[in-house]
Amino acid sequence: MDNQPKRKAPNKWLALINIPVQMGVIVFLFAYLGRWLDEKYSNPHNIYVKILTLSGVAIAFYNLNRQLKEINKSDNQ
Repeated sequence: MDNQPKRKAPNKWLALINIPVQMGVIVFLFAYLGRWLDEKYSNPHNIYVKILTLSGVAIAFYNLNRQLKEINKSDNQ
């Protein structure tokens, strides 16, 4: 007796295809910011690009984990 129309679930394959693009953009932007900071504030060891690239990778993996949990949660319903 449920009169509410069923909500169409988002296509999980579209989300899975989009994840690598998001990861690449995040890592690229953090590395680009690190390179810019290394050029602006002279640093012989390029420490900004190293730290920000690793931070971008960590954020990208966190985002990946969050999105996969959301996909799995919607699959189980």
